[in-house]
Amino acid sequence: MAAMETQSAPLTLESLPTDPLLLILSFLDYRDLINCCYVSRRLSQLSSHDPLWRRHCKKYWLISEEEKTQKNQCWKSLFIDTYSDVGRYIDHYAAIKKAWDDLKKYLEPRCPRMVLSLKEGAREEDLDAVEAQIGCKLPDDYRCSYRIHNGQKLVVPGLLGSMALSNHYRSEDLLDVDTAAGGFQQRQGLKYCLPLTFCIHTGLSQYIAVEAAEGRNKNEVFYQCPDQMARNPAAIDMFIIGATFTDWFTSYVSNVVSGGFPIIRDQIFRYVHDPECVATTGDITVSVSTSFLPELSSVHPPHYFFTYRIRIEMSKDALPEKACQLDSRYWRITNAKGDVEEVQGPGVVGEFPIISPGRVYEYTSCTTFSTTSGYMEGYYTFHFLYFKDKIFNVAIPRFHMACPTFRVSIARLSFNFLPTTNTHIKF
Repeated sequence: MAAMETQSAPLTLESLPTDPLLLILSFLDYRDLINCCYVSRRLSQLSSHDPLWRRHCKKYWLISEEEKTQKNQCWKSLFIDTYSDVGRYIDHYAAIKKAWDDLKKYLEPRCPRMVLSLKEGAREEDLDAVEAQIGCKLPDDYRCSYRIHNGQKLVVPGLLGSMALSNHYRSEDLLDVDTAAGGFQQRQGLKYCLPLTFCIHTGLSQYIAVEAAEGRNKNEVFYQCPDQMARNPAAIDMFIIGATFTDWFTSYVSNVVSGGFPIIRDQIFRYVHDPECVATTGDITVSVSTSFLPELSSVHPPHYFFTYRIRIEMSKDALPEKACQLDSRYWRITNAKGDVEEVQGPGVVGEFPIISPGRVYEYTSCTTFSTTSGYMEGYYTFHFLYFKDKIFNVAIPRFHMACPTFRVSIARLSFNFLPTTNTHIKF
C-alpha cells in the first residue's frame, strides 16, 4: 500500500533533480532565463546558477575569462552590469565590438599611430545631445560603435583607408560624433544625412542617411556624386557602400584584417585583389588589385574612374641569368558594351624596371570607362640583361573593374520629368 502511494505522488518542480533542470536552462536565452526568476523560488535559485550566464556574457558582450578575473565578478553580475550600460545595443554590440577588437589587434603592430588616434567611447548623454542637436534619431548600431570609440583625431593616415595617385591623394578619417553633427545636412540633395568620414585633402565624406528621404533608404551609407549635367543643385547621385552602419563597418574591417586591403607605408590602401587575378610566365608572376574612386567619378555624365596596382615578381629560385628589364607594355581594354581600345607604349609610368631573382616591382596607374564596368588584359615585353637581343612577353592577367551600386537622384529625374521606376540601378 505504501508503495502505491509513493507511485501516485504528484511530480513537482521541487522534486526534480537539479542537473537535468540546469541542462534545460542552459538552452534558454537571457530573456527567458530572467523570466524564470519570477516563476518559483526553485527556478529563481537555479537560473542564478553562475555558469549559465557565462555563455550569455561571451555571446552578447564578448567578455573573456581574463576580463572576468580582472573584474572579480560573477558571470551574472557581469552580464547585468554590462546590460545596464549598453543593453539597448544588445542586438549589435557583439558584431561591432568584435570588428573593433579585430581591427585594433591587426593594426597595432602595423599602423600603431592609427590606433593611437582613436578616441575613447562617447557617453550616452553625449549621443542623446547630438540627437537633440540634429533633430533626428541616430541608428542604434552607429550609437553602439561610438560607445566603443568616438571616431578618431583628424590625422593622416585616416582609419577608413587611403588612395594615392601621382596627382591625387585621399585619406579618410572616422569623424567623432560632435564633428559629424556639425556636418549634418539639411540642404536639398543630402537632407538628413550625417557624415561618417572626412578627407582633409579632397573634402570627401561618406554619409549615412539617418532618415529615409529623397529616394534614400534609412541607414544607407554612400558617397555623394553631384550630377554634373543637371541644372538642379539638389541633383546628387549616390554610390551605395553599405545597407547599414554595421554592414558598412564590418565589411570594411573584414577586408582589412584578411589582408584584402594592403598596408603600405603605415596606410590602409583600399585595393581589392582577386586571388585568381594572377598570371605566371616562366619565373615572373604578375598580379593585379583594383579600386574604384568615387570622388573622380560621375553617373551623369557617365565617367567611372578606376585605379589598379600591379605587382611584378621574379621567383627567388630563378637563375641569375634570368634577370631582365621591362621594355614596353600592351593593353587591351574592353568596356561593358564590348568596345575595345588597344594601347601600346614604352615602359610603365615612365620607368623601365629591372627584375632579378627575388625582386618585386610594384606600380599604380589608372583608367576610366564610360560604362559602369570593364576589364583590361595584356602583356609586358622584356629583354634579358645578359642576352639583350633576346626578348619575351609576360602575360598580364585579365582584371575586371565595376563601380558600386548607385542610385540616381530623384531630383534630377523629377526635374527632367522622367519616370522614377528605374531610380535604383544595379550592375
